[in-house]
Amino acid sequence: MTERTLVLAKPDAVARGLTGEIIKRLEARGLRPAGLKMIWIDEELAKRHYSAHIGKPFFEGLVQYITSLPVVAMVWEGPSAVSVVRNTMGATNPAQAQPGTIRGDLGTDISNNLVHGSDSVESAEKEINLFFNEAEIFSWKRPHESFITGE
Repeated sequence: MTERTLVLAKPDAVARGLTGEIIKRLEARGLRPAGLKMIWIDEELAKRHYSAHIGKPFFEGLVQYITSLPVVAMVWEGPSAVSVVRNTMGATNPAQAQPGTIRGDLGTDISNNLVHGSDSVESAEKEINLFFNEAEIFSWKRPHESFITGE
């Protein structure tokens, strides 16, 4: 079943020139980009995005980090998009992420782990709505996509 999910190429990914590599890996998994833009997250949006972490000791550092440089916000679409993205990203801590994943191959530490991906279809819907309006999202299919994704 086709799903949508939010992916953020975080400030360290943008600073290190890895946005294209992230996109390449998600496209190679058969997902389709449905929305993409570079933004500089302000403190209000950061706090809304990370609201589940309010009150935790790392919350303020998380807000400072995500607002430090621009991010590339993306909506990805495809079969099981949420789990495909999560598996492609790898474990949150790059030291524990498997080789072949974005974080396992390119991440430096848990604070600079390159990428965010929604953790559920429900979270994806909420997160996409924080960063995109419907006019910025384009559902489309590749010619002969059924050979790639089985859809």
